[in-house]
Amino acid sequence: MNIEQIHEYCIKKKGVTEDFPFDEDTLVFKVLGKMFALIGLKKWESGEKTINLKCDPDYAEELRAQYSSIQPGYHMSKKHWNTVYIQEGDLQPKFILKLIDHSYSMVVKSMPKKLRDTL
Repeated sequence: MNIEQIHEYCIKKKGVTEDFPFDEDTLVFKVLGKMFALIGLKKWESGEKTINLKCDPDYAEELRAQYSSIQPGYHMSKKHWNTVYIQEGDLQPKFILKLIDHSYSMVVKSMPKKLRDTL
């Protein structure tokens, strides 16, 4: 899975914008202003293909125990974020998309109903 596929998948979701709020290197995808995915572009270009995704804490623990390529979120809350190493090869593209969907859903469901209804 390449960065263009991830970008296209994320940006097509309802209410999603992309931004560089931290620096010119960290691409952030937000749904209605709340982060659900982050990609370090320089790391990606150098071969460290990772994406940070929000995750239910219990599910995050399960994923980390099952997959060596899913680790606690780098520079994020270790409880609520995972760093997914895509270059490891043990994660299928459909599963990575499922993890992106989960992250998006986690953020949306934490929003007030009034905001959720705009989607």
